[in-house]
Amino acid sequence: MAEEINTTKASTSSRWTWPSLLRWIPTSTDHIIDAEKRLLSLVKTPYVQEKVNIGSGPSGSKVGWFRSTSDEPRFLNTVTFDSKEGSPTLVMVHGYAASQGFFFRNFDALASCFKVIAIDQLGWGGSSRPDFTCKSTEETDAWFIDSFEEWRKAKHLSNFILLGHSFGGYVAAKYALKHPEHVQHLILVGPAGFSSDSDVSKPEWLTRIRGTWKGAIANHIWASNFTPEKIVRGLGPWGPNLVRRYTSNRFSTGELLTKDESRLLTDYVYHTLAAKASAELCLKYIFIFGGFTQKPLLPSALNWKVPTTFIYGVQDWMSCEGAQEARKDMKVPCEIIRVPQADHFVFVDNPNGFHSAVFHACRRFLSLSPGSGYESLPEGLMSA
Repeated sequence: MAEEINTTKASTSSRWTWPSLLRWIPTSTDHIIDAEKRLLSLVKTPYVQEKVNIGSGPSGSKVGWFRSTSDEPRFLNTVTFDSKEGSPTLVMVHGYAASQGFFFRNFDALASCFKVIAIDQLGWGGSSRPDFTCKSTEETDAWFIDSFEEWRKAKHLSNFILLGHSFGGYVAAKYALKHPEHVQHLILVGPAGFSSDSDVSKPEWLTRIRGTWKGAIANHIWASNFTPEKIVRGLGPWGPNLVRRYTSNRFSTGELLTKDESRLLTDYVYHTLAAKASAELCLKYIFIFGGFTQKPLLPSALNWKVPTTFIYGVQDWMSCEGAQEARKDMKVPCEIIRVPQADHFVFVDNPNGFHSAVFHACRRFLSLSPGSGYESLPEGLMSA
């Protein structure tokens, strides 16, 4: 069941009133949705925003993502863009501490060839933010994988292309391992979980850092599940300025953001980070100090059942070496594409290069005209 809001013409109203400004953390769920609409006003393709009901369960349910003190229904915030009839479906999943609006530079180009659906994962963005009570990596994996599966059922989807970025790539890959029958093709953009270290729990450089007093303090902070979002909330009315500095510095690679893009993205990011803590608390169960995953995907390569394309920015801090190792063991088609002038957020840094990589990855699903250039790797992109 979905509650739809037609946002062909996005609202530009603001919720910044004196009562909200006087609160220590000037945000709310309404602020998130309004900020999303303002950011997506930059997108020309009409879209529908909906809250997709993924169900509810009693307190103490054994289903990981139901674990909460509340049994109210959960919703995943979803945007679906207009497309040509018969277009293949592309589902886009964001990374850690992000949300679907981060793809704002990509929706128009991708919607020209796909039925694009982007979601906020459970506990992030404009989706429900239930109490996060998972106590292990297995429970945490279930939180994201099972909630996504319930969303798929509610949307009556099958045979779709699944794209995930960073931590969203980790979730997408885990989902495709568990439910390969629904995924036609997997696109992993700078995914977490593919380390090339033989022992990802104790890489040499990380062991050295942990041996110092600074490393011990950092590791303690990590183990206590101190998230970046807690800093934003702790600063209260000074939080937006911190986020503004972050977005200005973080997105300074490749094609720079315009003044309007920077302003609207900053506003959107602030509200998604400052809202109630929920899925962000997965941090210590998914990652170890240093950014490596607790349950890496590399050993699962032999069990891969879905054709896969890896996409990395040339300056991405996520190395493509792990993907190269995984490809050796995969029994399905696998290719690795590197996009120049791009960092970890390749789809923001070099949107045109990113679109070319996606079109090339999905060429067998698209009715591209002869000579379009996507039969072989488009100029500028690099195979790894």
